[in-house]
Amino acid sequence: MKNETKVKLFDGGKVVIPVKFRNALGLDEGDELILRMDQGSLRLLTDKQAIKKAQSVVRRYTGKNRSLAEEVIAERRKGVGY
Repeated sequence: MKNETKVKLFDGGKVVIPVKFRNALGLDEGDELILRMDQGSLRLLTDKQAIKKAQSVVRRYTGKNRSLAEEVIAERRKGVGY
């Protein structure tokens, strides 16, 4: 599959994502996407992609085997921070 294609901008700023791209990303009608400006380019992300990206950024600072969620839950159980 080619990684790029031309699309047309319609009234109201609407763009149709070609079916081969929707299928490759597992997109269905009604799915919500995140639109991001990235160094002068426009990027579309699914929620899953955005979450994975955020997790990888956090993992760089916390390490692979550390769970911040588990730490917060443990602190709440101990009453820390109240």
